Amino acid sequence: MQLSIVIPLLNEEESLQELYDWIANVMRSNQFSYEILFIDDGSTDGSWQLISRLAELDPNVKGIRFQRNFGKSQALHAGFKSAQGDVIITMDADLQDNPEEIPELYKMITTDGFDLISGWKKKRYDSVLSKNMPSKLFNWAARKTSGVRLHDFNCGLKAFNHDVIKNIEVSGEMHRYIPVLAKNAGFSNIGEKIVQHQARKHGKTKFGMERFINGFLDLITIWFVSKFGKRPMHLFGALGVLMFIIGLGFAVYLGIDKLFINPTGRLITERPQFFIALTAMIIGTQLFLSGFLGEILVRSRKNESRYIISEEMNLEPKEKQYSS
Repeated sequence: MQLSIVIPLLNEEESLQELYDWIANVMRSNQFSYEILFIDDGSTDGSWQLISRLAELDPNVKGIRFQRNFGKSQALHAGFKSAQGDVIITMDADLQDNPEEIPELYKMITTDGFDLISGWKKKRYDSVLSKNMPSKLFNWAARKTSGVRLHDFNCGLKAFNHDVIKNIEVSGEMHRYIPVLAKNAGFSNIGEKIVQHQARKHGKTKFGMERFINGFLDLITIWFVSKFGKRPMHLFGALGVLMFIIGLGFAVYLGIDKLFINPTGRLITERPQFFIALTAMIIGTQLFLSGFLGEILVRSRKNESRYIISEEMNLEPKEKQYSS
Protein backbone atom coordinates (compact mmCIF):
# COMPACT_ATOMS: atom_id res chain seq x y z
CA MET A 1 0.00 0.00 0.00
CA GLN A 2 1.38 3.38 -0.99
CA LEU A 3 -0.47 5.76 1.33
CA SER A 4 -2.10 5.77 4.73
CA ILE A 5 -3.99 8.96 5.55
CA VAL A 6 -4.47 9.33 9.30
CA ILE A 7 -7.16 11.81 10.34
CA PRO A 8 -7.82 12.43 14.05
CA LEU A 9 -11.12 14.16 14.70
CA LEU A 10 -13.49 15.41 17.36
CA ASN A 11 -17.03 16.44 16.48
CA GLU A 12 -16.41 17.09 12.77
CA GLU A 13 -19.57 15.52 11.36
CA GLU A 14 -20.26 18.46 9.04
CA SER A 15 -16.84 18.24 7.39
CA LEU A 16 -16.27 14.51 7.02
CA GLN A 17 -18.26 13.73 3.89
CA GLU A 18 -16.71 16.60 1.94
CA LEU A 19 -13.25 15.69 3.22
CA TYR A 20 -13.69 12.05 2.21
CA ASP A 21 -14.92 12.95 -1.27
CA TRP A 22 -12.01 15.33 -1.75
CA ILE A 23 -9.39 12.80 -0.63
CA ALA A 24 -10.93 9.96 -2.66
CA ASN A 25 -10.93 12.13 -5.78
CA VAL A 26 -7.23 12.99 -5.32
CA MET A 27 -6.38 9.33 -4.74
CA ARG A 28 -8.23 8.18 -7.87
CA SER A 29 -6.71 10.95 -9.98
CA ASN A 30 -3.20 9.87 -8.99
CA GLN A 31 -3.96 6.12 -8.96
CA PHE A 32 -2.67 5.62 -5.43
CA SER A 33 -3.30 2.49 -3.41
CA TYR A 34 -4.40 3.91 -0.08
CA GLU A 35 -6.32 3.72 3.15
CA ILE A 36 -8.05 6.48 5.08
CA LEU A 37 -7.93 6.04 8.84
CA PHE A 38 -10.46 8.15 10.71
CA ILE A 39 -9.69 8.25 14.44
CA ASP A 40 -12.77 9.41 16.33
CA ASP A 41 -11.48 10.88 19.58
CA GLY A 42 -14.73 10.53 21.53
CA SER A 43 -17.04 12.63 19.34
CA THR A 44 -20.49 13.35 20.72
CA ASP A 45 -22.10 14.24 17.38
CA GLY A 46 -22.77 11.92 14.45
CA SER A 47 -19.14 11.63 13.33
CA TRP A 48 -18.81 7.91 14.06
CA GLN A 49 -22.08 7.05 12.36
CA LEU A 50 -20.86 8.81 9.21
CA ILE A 51 -17.48 7.06 9.39
CA SER A 52 -19.31 3.72 9.71
CA ARG A 53 -21.36 4.44 6.59
CA LEU A 54 -18.29 5.46 4.63
CA ALA A 55 -16.48 2.29 5.74
CA GLU A 56 -19.41 0.13 4.59
CA LEU A 57 -19.36 1.76 1.15
CA ASP A 58 -15.59 1.99 0.69
CA PRO A 59 -13.15 -0.68 2.00
CA ASN A 60 -10.36 1.90 1.83
CA VAL A 61 -11.99 3.71 4.75
CA LYS A 62 -11.10 2.42 8.20
CA GLY A 63 -12.21 3.76 11.54
CA ILE A 64 -11.16 3.68 15.16
CA ARG A 65 -13.43 5.05 17.86
CA PHE A 66 -12.24 5.94 21.35
CA GLN A 67 -14.38 5.28 24.39
CA ARG A 68 -14.05 8.95 25.31
CA ASN A 69 -11.92 11.97 24.41
CA PHE A 70 -8.28 11.03 25.04
CA GLY A 71 -6.57 13.74 22.99
CA LYS A 72 -5.01 14.22 19.59
CA SER A 73 -1.71 12.56 20.49
CA GLN A 74 -3.48 9.38 21.52
CA ALA A 75 -5.54 9.45 18.31
CA LEU A 76 -2.39 9.77 16.21
CA HIS A 77 -0.76 6.97 18.19
CA ALA A 78 -3.68 4.66 17.40
CA GLY A 79 -3.61 5.67 13.74
CA PHE A 80 0.15 5.16 13.45
CA LYS A 81 -0.15 1.76 15.06
CA SER A 82 -2.68 0.61 12.47
CA ALA A 83 -1.27 2.35 9.38
CA GLN A 84 0.03 0.04 6.64
CA GLY A 85 1.14 2.50 3.95
CA ASP A 86 4.69 3.12 2.81
CA VAL A 87 4.02 6.81 3.37
CA ILE A 88 1.75 8.12 6.13
CA ILE A 89 -0.01 11.45 5.77
CA THR A 90 -1.61 13.17 8.75
CA MET A 91 -4.17 15.91 8.34
CA ASP A 92 -6.93 17.58 10.31
CA ALA A 93 -10.59 16.89 9.63
CA ASP A 94 -11.79 20.50 9.59
CA LEU A 95 -11.10 21.07 5.84
CA GLN A 96 -8.35 23.58 6.62
CA ASP A 97 -5.75 21.17 5.21
CA ASN A 98 -5.83 20.71 1.44
CA PRO A 99 -5.73 17.08 0.16
CA GLU A 100 -4.35 18.36 -3.15
CA GLU A 101 -1.00 18.66 -1.33
CA ILE A 102 -0.78 14.89 -0.80
CA PRO A 103 0.82 13.85 -4.14
CA GLU A 104 3.71 16.30 -3.72
CA LEU A 105 4.21 15.27 -0.10
CA TYR A 106 4.29 11.63 -1.20
CA LYS A 107 6.90 12.44 -3.85
CA MET A 108 9.11 14.27 -1.35
CA ILE A 109 9.19 11.18 0.87
CA THR A 110 9.57 8.49 -1.80
CA THR A 111 11.65 10.28 -4.43
CA ASP A 112 13.52 13.02 -2.59
CA GLY A 113 14.34 10.73 0.33
CA PHE A 114 12.99 12.77 3.24
CA ASP A 115 12.07 10.98 6.47
CA LEU A 116 9.47 13.57 7.38
CA ILE A 117 7.91 16.57 5.68
CA SER A 118 6.08 19.12 7.80
CA GLY A 119 3.56 21.51 6.28
CA TRP A 120 4.04 25.24 6.72
CA LYS A 121 0.88 27.34 6.68
CA LYS A 122 2.70 30.49 5.57
CA LYS A 123 -0.56 32.30 4.90
CA ARG A 124 -3.11 31.57 7.59
CA TYR A 125 -6.81 32.28 7.91
CA ASP A 126 -6.97 32.16 11.70
CA SER A 127 -7.44 34.89 14.28
CA VAL A 128 -4.28 36.99 14.57
CA LEU A 129 -4.43 37.58 18.33
CA SER A 130 -5.80 34.26 19.54
CA LYS A 131 -3.90 31.92 17.23
CA ASN A 132 -1.44 33.47 14.76
CA MET A 133 0.69 35.49 17.19
CA PRO A 134 0.82 32.78 19.88
CA SER A 135 1.69 30.26 17.17
CA LYS A 136 4.63 32.38 15.95
CA LEU A 137 5.97 32.73 19.49
CA PHE A 138 5.50 29.05 20.15
CA ASN A 139 7.27 28.02 16.94
CA TRP A 140 10.17 30.37 17.67
CA ALA A 141 10.63 28.82 21.12
CA ALA A 142 10.38 25.30 19.66
CA ARG A 143 13.07 26.04 17.06
CA LYS A 144 15.44 27.49 19.65
CA THR A 145 14.91 24.65 22.12
CA SER A 146 14.85 21.65 19.79
CA GLY A 147 17.24 22.69 17.03
CA VAL A 148 14.71 21.57 14.40
CA ARG A 149 14.38 24.42 11.89
CA LEU A 150 10.68 24.38 11.05
CA HIS A 151 8.33 27.35 10.77
CA ASP A 152 5.14 25.51 11.78
CA PHE A 153 5.54 22.62 14.22
CA ASN A 154 1.82 22.29 14.87
CA CYS A 155 0.64 22.05 11.25
CA GLY A 156 -1.61 18.99 11.02
CA LEU A 157 -0.55 18.23 7.45
CA LYS A 158 2.61 16.11 7.58
CA ALA A 159 4.10 13.21 5.64
CA PHE A 160 6.17 10.40 7.15
CA ASN A 161 8.23 7.50 5.97
CA HIS A 162 6.67 4.32 7.37
CA ASP A 163 9.75 3.62 9.50
CA VAL A 164 9.39 6.95 11.31
CA ILE A 165 5.92 6.39 12.73
CA LYS A 166 6.78 2.86 13.83
CA ASN A 167 9.76 4.08 15.84
CA ILE A 168 8.43 7.12 17.70
CA GLU A 169 6.12 7.27 20.69
CA VAL A 170 3.49 10.02 20.57
CA SER A 171 2.21 10.45 24.13
CA GLY A 172 0.69 13.10 26.35
CA GLU A 173 0.18 16.09 24.07
CA MET A 174 3.40 15.60 22.12
CA HIS A 175 1.73 15.67 18.69
CA ARG A 176 3.05 19.23 18.36
CA TYR A 177 6.59 17.91 18.56
CA ILE A 178 6.52 14.87 16.28
CA PRO A 179 9.42 16.32 14.21
CA VAL A 180 11.46 16.63 17.43
CA LEU A 181 10.56 13.06 18.42
CA ALA A 182 11.63 11.89 14.97
CA LYS A 183 14.94 13.74 15.24
CA ASN A 184 15.59 12.24 18.68
CA ALA A 185 14.90 8.78 17.23
CA GLY A 186 17.60 9.33 14.60
CA PHE A 187 15.52 10.49 11.63
CA SER A 188 17.36 13.69 10.77
CA ASN A 189 16.27 14.22 7.15
CA ILE A 190 13.36 16.50 8.01
CA GLY A 191 11.98 18.93 5.45
CA GLU A 192 9.26 21.52 5.12
CA LYS A 193 6.73 22.40 2.45
CA ILE A 194 4.57 25.49 2.16
CA VAL A 195 0.98 24.27 2.07
CA GLN A 196 -2.31 25.96 1.36
CA HIS A 197 -4.32 26.85 4.43
CA GLN A 198 -8.08 27.33 4.21
CA ALA A 199 -10.58 29.00 6.45
CA ARG A 200 -12.67 26.72 8.63
CA LYS A 201 -16.05 26.05 7.00
CA HIS A 202 -17.88 24.28 9.83
CA GLY A 203 -17.82 24.18 13.60
CA LYS A 204 -15.44 25.91 15.96
CA THR A 205 -11.72 25.63 16.51
CA LYS A 206 -10.55 23.39 19.35
CA PHE A 207 -7.66 25.78 20.02
CA GLY A 208 -7.67 27.78 23.25
CA MET A 209 -5.17 29.66 25.38
CA GLU A 210 -4.81 26.65 27.66
CA ARG A 211 -3.46 24.67 24.69
CA PHE A 212 -0.94 27.45 24.02
CA ILE A 213 0.25 27.27 27.63
CA ASN A 214 0.31 23.47 27.55
CA GLY A 215 2.38 23.67 24.37
CA PHE A 216 5.17 25.50 26.14
CA LEU A 217 5.02 23.12 29.11
CA ASP A 218 5.24 20.18 26.72
CA LEU A 219 8.21 21.85 25.03
CA ILE A 220 10.06 21.94 28.35
CA THR A 221 9.09 18.31 28.94
CA ILE A 222 10.33 17.09 25.59
CA TRP A 223 13.58 19.03 25.99
CA PHE A 224 14.16 17.37 29.35
CA VAL A 225 13.11 13.90 28.20
CA SER A 226 15.19 14.06 25.02
CA LYS A 227 18.32 15.01 26.96
CA PHE A 228 17.89 13.21 30.27
CA GLY A 229 14.92 10.84 29.90
CA LYS A 230 17.16 7.77 29.71
CA ARG A 231 19.85 9.07 32.05
CA PRO A 232 18.23 11.21 34.80
CA MET A 233 21.25 10.70 37.03
CA HIS A 234 23.29 12.87 34.65
CA LEU A 235 21.12 15.87 35.56
CA PHE A 236 20.01 15.24 39.13
CA GLY A 237 23.29 13.65 40.13
CA ALA A 238 25.33 16.53 38.73
CA LEU A 239 23.14 19.14 40.41
CA GLY A 240 23.20 17.15 43.65
CA VAL A 241 26.99 16.91 43.68
CA LEU A 242 27.29 20.63 42.91
CA MET A 243 24.95 21.62 45.75
CA PHE A 244 26.64 19.23 48.17
CA ILE A 245 30.09 20.62 47.32
CA ILE A 246 28.83 24.17 47.88
CA GLY A 247 27.42 23.18 51.27
CA LEU A 248 30.54 21.24 52.18
CA GLY A 249 32.69 24.23 51.24
CA PHE A 250 30.76 26.49 53.63
CA ALA A 251 30.99 23.82 56.35
CA VAL A 252 34.76 23.49 55.95
CA TYR A 253 35.12 27.27 56.01
CA LEU A 254 33.11 27.50 59.24
CA GLY A 255 35.12 24.71 60.84
CA ILE A 256 38.49 26.22 59.97
CA ASP A 257 37.35 29.67 61.07
CA LYS A 258 36.07 28.37 64.42
CA LEU A 259 39.09 26.17 65.17
CA PHE A 260 41.99 28.30 64.00
CA ILE A 261 40.98 31.86 63.11
CA ASN A 262 38.27 33.05 65.47
CA PRO A 263 37.73 30.42 68.21
CA THR A 264 36.14 32.92 70.62
CA GLY A 265 33.64 34.31 68.11
CA ARG A 266 29.96 33.51 67.65
CA LEU A 267 28.72 29.96 67.75
CA ILE A 268 28.65 28.25 64.37
CA THR A 269 24.89 27.74 64.63
CA GLU A 270 24.41 31.50 64.98
CA ARG A 271 26.08 32.28 61.66
CA PRO A 272 24.13 32.43 58.38
CA GLN A 273 26.80 30.38 56.60
CA PHE A 274 25.83 27.43 58.79
CA PHE A 275 22.28 27.42 57.43
CA ILE A 276 23.53 27.88 53.87
CA ALA A 277 25.83 24.87 54.30
CA LEU A 278 23.11 22.74 55.90
CA THR A 279 20.49 23.62 53.28
CA ALA A 280 22.84 23.11 50.34
CA MET A 281 23.97 19.68 51.57
CA ILE A 282 20.40 18.55 52.23
CA ILE A 283 19.23 19.71 48.79
CA GLY A 284 22.29 18.10 47.18
CA THR A 285 21.55 14.79 48.85
CA GLN A 286 17.89 14.93 47.80
CA LEU A 287 18.79 15.70 44.18
CA PHE A 288 21.30 12.86 44.15
CA LEU A 289 18.70 10.44 45.52
CA SER A 290 16.19 11.73 42.93
CA GLY A 291 18.66 10.77 40.24
CA PHE A 292 18.94 7.26 41.66
CA LEU A 293 15.16 6.91 41.84
CA GLY A 294 14.86 8.19 38.28
CA GLU A 295 17.34 5.58 37.06
CA ILE A 296 15.37 2.85 38.84
CA LEU A 297 12.10 4.03 37.28
CA VAL A 298 13.60 4.19 33.78
CA ARG A 299 14.72 0.59 34.09
CA SER A 300 11.56 -0.80 35.67
CA ARG A 301 8.70 1.27 34.26
CA LYS A 302 5.90 -0.51 32.47
CA ASN A 303 3.78 0.90 29.68
CA GLU A 304 0.47 2.29 30.85
CA SER A 305 -2.89 2.31 29.13
CA ARG A 306 -3.41 5.64 27.39
CA TYR A 307 -6.73 5.16 25.64
CA ILE A 308 -9.50 2.59 25.17
CA ILE A 309 -10.87 1.73 21.73
CA SER A 310 -14.56 0.88 21.75
CA GLU A 311 -15.15 0.17 18.04
CA GLU A 312 -13.20 -0.33 14.82
CA MET A 313 -14.16 -0.45 11.15
CA ASN A 314 -12.42 -2.49 8.41
CA LEU A 315 -9.36 -3.23 10.54
CA GLU A 316 -7.81 -6.64 11.13
CA PRO A 317 -9.94 -8.68 13.59
CA LYS A 318 -8.44 -8.68 17.05
CA GLU A 319 -9.33 -8.40 20.68
CA LYS A 320 -10.27 -5.03 22.11
CA GLN A 321 -7.01 -3.30 22.80
CA TYR A 322 -5.71 -1.20 25.63
CA SER A 323 -2.82 0.81 24.27
CA SER A 324 0.64 0.16 25.56
